[in-house]
Amino acid sequence: MVHGEEISGGRGTGIPNPIDVHVGRRLRLRRTLLGMSQEKLGEAIGLTFQQIQKYERGSNRIGASRLFDLSRVLDVPVGFFFDDMSDDVAARSPGQSRGLAQDPVAFEPNPMIKRETLELVRAYYKIDDSNVRKRLFEMVKALGYNSPSSV
Repeated sequence: MVHGEEISGGRGTGIPNPIDVHVGRRLRLRRTLLGMSQEKLGEAIGLTFQQIQKYERGSNRIGASRLFDLSRVLDVPVGFFFDDMSDDVAARSPGQSRGLAQDPVAFEPNPMIKRETLELVRAYYKIDDSNVRKRLFEMVKALGYNSPSSV
């Protein structure tokens, strides 16, 4: 609860606002790409790791001043947290959808926030030889285009 108002998808529903979930996922993405723990990030801005967890899940909304602090610690512009937000997510914000069905929306996991993806990106950038990195990139693209799920 913040200033007596429950932070949720709709007043009193307990469902996180889709925009808060998106911002939390972007926070987790950047923190993880930097190899920073929730505890270390929390210490940098005067919070507990539990509060960072709540932000990353979208269960607690991040205020403007806190988002500004996070952007500075994580070395990204504030707009980073809203990048790649689909029109669908923006439209599902309760402020945009008053009067629409109140059924909770199931969130599909974003592959960009999976640990596997983050580990792959980290390993990729640890390859010092740019020619090897480029060949690996081309190989992975070719495999992705030829996989049964891309057909």
